[in-house]
Amino acid sequence: MSNASSTRIDRRFKDLAVEGRAALVAFVMAGDPDLAASLDILKALPKAGADVIEVGMPFTDPMADGPAIQAAGLRALAAGTTLAKTLKLVADFRREDQTTPIVLMGYYNPIYVYGVPAFLDAAKESGVDGLIVVDLPPEEDSELCLPALAAGLNFIRLATPTTDDARLPAVLTNTSGFVYYVSITGTTGAATPDFSATARAVERIKRHTGLPVAVGFGVKTAADAAAIAAHADGVVVGSAIVDVLRGSLDAEGRATRDTTPAVARLVADLAEGVRTAARAPA
Repeated sequence: MSNASSTRIDRRFKDLAVEGRAALVAFVMAGDPDLAASLDILKALPKAGADVIEVGMPFTDPMADGPAIQAAGLRALAAGTTLAKTLKLVADFRREDQTTPIVLMGYYNPIYVYGVPAFLDAAKESGVDGLIVVDLPPEEDSELCLPALAAGLNFIRLATPTTDDARLPAVLTNTSGFVYYVSITGTTGAATPDFSATARAVERIKRHTGLPVAVGFGVKTAADAAAIAAHADGVVVGSAIVDVLRGSLDAEGRATRDTTPAVARLVADLAEGVRTAARAPA
């Protein structure tokens, strides 16, 4: 059914499995603080050690995002970022980087307004590899998930601490690329995860799927990243990166000479944590 049998995401996780380490998945909001700075940051992420990049699609009414990412979305919207400009941002990134996987993360409303077939065509053309759309449950797969898979895009689903064994098979049906395990109950960046509980959750999910499992929400430091990378196939960091970006802006919220370097320094630190993690036996 799916044409997404060998996307950049699939290949990257396979390569890292051979290396015996987890992926660092770095999240940034498209257009934060403006589109030119955003492109500069995107280009810097792989060099700093990001293995996969999640690009947020700014939206006025996010549900899963904590204050840092909400504020990033508002900055991006104020800078005039639209879904079409987000796709162009990815296309501009792809001119120099044909290998780093790009996942768009966000909500269904902007995609619905854009039009699903037109969006999927444009996403493929731009060089997008996968989608995370947090407000579309498995019961709505016909809306976007199945068309995305048919177009050759991975559709990545979230599993949470409240996703029990009865619900997990539905969550995993039609999921591809990787499973995104939300390590805390709450919004992004709200708390530090319980690493032992997270390790048990990853083990439980892996009993149901052969897909890689990446863990996010609450990972702030290289030590956090290393603790997650010991058990998971990927470590997702968003709020901490967005916080560092915000801290580099001037009093008017504009990018400074330190904006891209500040983000790159944190990503390099996180990447070092992921790469030096002592992997638990499989």
